[in-house]
Amino acid sequence: MSFIEVHDFPVDLVLRVLAIPSSTYYGWRARAVAPSRRQLKDADLLEKILKIRSSHEFAATYGSPRVWLELKRQGVRCGRKRAERIMRANGLQGAPLRKGWKGGSTVQNPAHTAAPDLVERDFTAGAPNRLWVADLTRIPTSEGVLWLASVRDGALEGIRSVT
Repeated sequence: MSFIEVHDFPVDLVLRVLAIPSSTYYGWRARAVAPSRRQLKDADLLEKILKIRSSHEFAATYGSPRVWLELKRQGVRCGRKRAERIMRANGLQGAPLRKGWKGGSTVQNPAHTAAPDLVERDFTAGAPNRLWVADLTRIPTSEGVLWLASVRDGALEGIRSVT
């Protein structure tokens, strides 16, 4: 339609040659000048969505289902798909769900025999420095993988060392 605006051809002639109804062209011009009621409501809804996503530290990770629920709690009448469409059109998305860790951190040797269980799964001790329990945890983050190592004395409450 902008082709007609750029060139000096008669509008009726171009529309007839292209087999476009004149109502389509004039409707397009009217929409270009003044936004429709739906576009105005979408802009208002976008403001509310941005307000929800900036309400606290973790709200920027909200995806469309959580944003829609928050809109519903605030009494805003809006469909879930509409909130999703507005967020998608404006490049807003939630934090991706963490998928299960595929693969292990250790390549196991099937011929290797397991270490003996010296404490027989009893991780309590009668006195300090008799039993130490250690753990290594993998924590996937958006910046990469972090490893958390902790050591605990079996007789004392709390963790003794964390690196």
